[in-house]
Amino acid sequence: MRYVSTRGSAPDLSFEQVLLAGLARDGGLYMPETWPKFSKAEIRAMHGLPYSDVAQQVMRPYVAGAISDGDFKAMIDAAYQSFGHPAVVPLKQLDANLFLAELFHGPTLAFKDCALQLVGRLFDHVLAKRGQRVTIVGATSGDTGSAAIEACRDREAIEVFIFHPKGRVSDVQRRQMTTVHSPNIHNIALEGTFDDCQDMVKALFADEALRDRYNLSAVNSINWARIMAQIVYYFTTALSLGAPDRKLAFAVPTGNFGNVFAAYAAHRMGLPIEKLIIGSNANDILARFMDTGRMEMAPVTATLSPSMDIQISSNFERLLFEHYKRDGKAVAKAMETFRRERAVDFGKARWQAMRKLFEGHRLGDNGTKEVISAIHKMTGELIDPHTAIGIEAAGRALLEGGLAPETAIIAMATAHPAKFPAAVEAATGIYPALPPRLADLLSRPETCANLPNDIARVKTFLDERLAARQAA
Repeated sequence: MRYVSTRGSAPDLSFEQVLLAGLARDGGLYMPETWPKFSKAEIRAMHGLPYSDVAQQVMRPYVAGAISDGDFKAMIDAAYQSFGHPAVVPLKQLDANLFLAELFHGPTLAFKDCALQLVGRLFDHVLAKRGQRVTIVGATSGDTGSAAIEACRDREAIEVFIFHPKGRVSDVQRRQMTTVHSPNIHNIALEGTFDDCQDMVKALFADEALRDRYNLSAVNSINWARIMAQIVYYFTTALSLGAPDRKLAFAVPTGNFGNVFAAYAAHRMGLPIEKLIIGSNANDILARFMDTGRMEMAPVTATLSPSMDIQISSNFERLLFEHYKRDGKAVAKAMETFRRERAVDFGKARWQAMRKLFEGHRLGDNGTKEVISAIHKMTGELIDPHTAIGIEAAGRALLEGGLAPETAIIAMATAHPAKFPAAVEAATGIYPALPPRLADLLSRPETCANLPNDIARVKTFLDERLAARQAA
């Protein structure tokens, strides 16, 4: 399998190269050269297999020629041994045709663990094989950072720098990052929003001398390996409900478009999906685009669902690449227009083509609390604010008639309610407890650098930290 950039001018790479590169040299995101396809018979043959076996079958085409089947299976098995449920991603039924996929049973209680527990092991394998070191730089709106830190802490060949927007993540999210005191972990609270953090990461990659000096890599969903590993749970949950012989849709709360793009990838691989339903909070750029066909930035608003407080959804570029018929130069031009003018129209035909599979719905903070309360009263389940937005989006899709009545909708529960206890308590009167292994999290000492949104200052910080690590 070879990989191509969404902007068309970076060299094609192998899986190993894509894993280590993260972002393409032309500023684009890597995509598989072709989509591997499963027939309905091949999908049916996966029924009853454990998560790790389905994972190997679904991901094998993407690593073919780079990692042996035996090594890959060993990494997959090890990655999911730390999950707190034997199914890895269990399903719960909330209503006749509404199901909840719990993606939060990994070590940091969020869906990012489903990918990053494997990605950390992939880095170890490839770096050991090549005798190399990497410096990972990542931006987080709350959950990617802790999942990346947990996956990469104490690894000899990896340094990790994670940027989070200062004051814009929950206390639990922040402390899951800042209370890890491994010498290879470096936390930075950046002044600004998640979009500023993401732009900082891209600016560091754009400095080719710095990129080469420190062998920069990424753990955000700009790294294809993240998307690859997330495709798996769309297959496993669909299989549990009778795929490929049952009508299915997925409702996904999303900000950076990575999780829902993984669902799109599953669809391209042959998994029959009737609809992909995007849930947005007040930062509703994706929902507005699906309604109007125009993508337009607005100021980032702080909400009860901070992991979705985003206006620049990086992974949307991958979907554009598909709908521009993989014309990288055209995608690059469209993205330049979006950045320059803060708004762009990709053309009515492309928008209408996207609308055949995607729809979007918005929910504000008051509505989010109402859904958390209603689900608790109806089912006894506590859900986090992001999950509530996905559930509401699913309900609206059913009510508005875009789906057949018999369609089963799987809403993705992206985080444990204890990661956002204040919002859950405000909605239900119940303060959700952290699991015992994290019970003392809020009393652990923190280590974090506070930096301005200034590229020169950030580069100096990297230089100083890495020089000190090399001298140690």
